[in-house]
Amino acid sequence: MFEIVLYQPEIPPNTGNVMRLAANTGCRLHLVRPLGFSLEDKHLRRAGLDYREYAEVLVHDDWAAALTCLVGRPLYALTTRGRYSLFETRFWPGDVLLFGPETRGLPEDILASLPPTQRLRLPMRPGSRSLNLSNAVAVAVYEAWRQNGFAGGG
Repeated sequence: MFEIVLYQPEIPPNTGNVMRLAANTGCRLHLVRPLGFSLEDKHLRRAGLDYREYAEVLVHDDWAAALTCLVGRPLYALTTRGRYSLFETRFWPGDVLLFGPETRGLPEDILASLPPTQRLRLPMRPGSRSLNLSNAVAVAVYEAWRQNGFAGGG
């Protein structure tokens, strides 16, 4: 399916929600350190419910380690600074969906390393700052999955 990458996530319930989403959609979840919480955090466990055991979660010490794991796969960064809409992009199984930390988004050097067509935004009303991280991940994953006919879904 798809690869979800949370770069330096800060809020445990968001990561727990994404973990549950990954388990239910067949995506693999990558967490890039430093994390703003312990993987044993009670809020992470509560949000993920009992789905954590069904989600494939990889933890990377840094961005370079994550990139090494994902080499050769198309990578799309979701950012409020993206010029292209998520809904104008064609996704394929194995594509990587990258999301930044809740309070600051992805660093400029990561965004600058990607062509503009791989820096995507979610449409929002003018004046809106951003969506909740786990909501943004859910929208992106389901759009990518929809484009592939919900392959593997029931």
